[in-house]
Amino acid sequence: MMRRALIAAVIVVTCGWSSARAADAAFTQFIASLWPEAQAAGVSRATFERETRGLEPDYKLPDLLLPGRPASGAPSQAEFVQVPADYVKEASIARLASEGQRLLQKYRASLNEIEKKSGVPATVMLAIWGRETDYGRHTLPHDLVRVLATQAYVGRRKDQYRNEFIVALKILGEGVVTRKDMRSSWAGATGLTQFLPSEYYKHGVDFDGDGRIDVWHSVPDALASAAQQLVNKGWQSGVRWAYEVQAPAKVDCTIGVPEVTKPIGQWLREGFVPVRGQKLSAAEQAQPASLLQPEGIYGPSFLTTKNYFVIKEYNFSDLYVLFVGHLSDRMTSPQPFATPWSASKQLRTTDVETMQRGLTRIGLYKDKIDGKAGMQTRAALGAYQKSAGLKVDCWPSEEVLRSIQGAR
Repeated sequence: MMRRALIAAVIVVTCGWSSARAADAAFTQFIASLWPEAQAAGVSRATFERETRGLEPDYKLPDLLLPGRPASGAPSQAEFVQVPADYVKEASIARLASEGQRLLQKYRASLNEIEKKSGVPATVMLAIWGRETDYGRHTLPHDLVRVLATQAYVGRRKDQYRNEFIVALKILGEGVVTRKDMRSSWAGATGLTQFLPSEYYKHGVDFDGDGRIDVWHSVPDALASAAQQLVNKGWQSGVRWAYEVQAPAKVDCTIGVPEVTKPIGQWLREGFVPVRGQKLSAAEQAQPASLLQPEGIYGPSFLTTKNYFVIKEYNFSDLYVLFVGHLSDRMTSPQPFATPWSASKQLRTTDVETMQRGLTRIGLYKDKIDGKAGMQTRAALGAYQKSAGLKVDCWPSEEVLRSIQGAR
């Protein structure tokens, strides 16, 4: 009996090794097949061989399409699974704002010049740096080349990462940064202000004038590059990112989508009141804005300008923009949001996906099934609550999930 069990164990281990070797061989073959594209992009054979020799996939990364892994993949970015109070933490904001004030003085000359050229406030640049890498103190956990190769091989956005992998090799071939210093997030963003390799070439700026764009070590280069990315995405000089307001008691939360845009003055006439008695100029009231209620009818409300959505292009998350925008404000004003976050709970990603599928089935939702309770999901949820005679709060809950599941 024992002998049979031992033989079975050997067979299992051998089969495991065999399948692992086969998987690694397939990965190696895939990487080798990218050489013609790399060559066409200007990567030398020596660079390609050096950086891909012994390269192995990292199957522990999230967002991969692997046999046996749930369809939703591994847990993704924090901004999509945490409630606002957990993401925009007061303690984190206060600490980063204090450090930002110090760095505002340290890099004053560079920041002033970048702001003059780009129209992007120094505090916004610093807030992005603070959020992305804790002002350079956070060591990014992954080898960029390995991340991009894995995502190109078994990721959900293979074509995008295939290109990013080749561009990363091109950067390495130019000698701007070493492989050791080319650390990244699981999603392939690298440098002090977190750029994808392709963004490095689109938006990178050699601000310190040393003949190379170094977003890994040069703070002026990284900040100027972050500002340039915002400019290239449509940043409007002299426009705030958002205004916190007190919403009317019977606000229709389903209008909190980018498509519903009105001059700020019109929002004010409809009963939205700037917090703390803030007075807005005629120019500010003429600016178009959309309503944002990150927790539905609970928590703070905001009128978001074009620049809000420009920051969102840097990282497609409402909570990310709220963090960066609020951190930017806190470097010059000590006040937190006037309305506190509520203690609302967020559903699991898989539950939100189920909710999105149900809303799609009944024709109320037309966006991605991604498990993220963003603007479009909250608005569709509110529309369903109206039709079902439920309390309209535009916030996912187990009660609404059960109702949607029963609406066959």
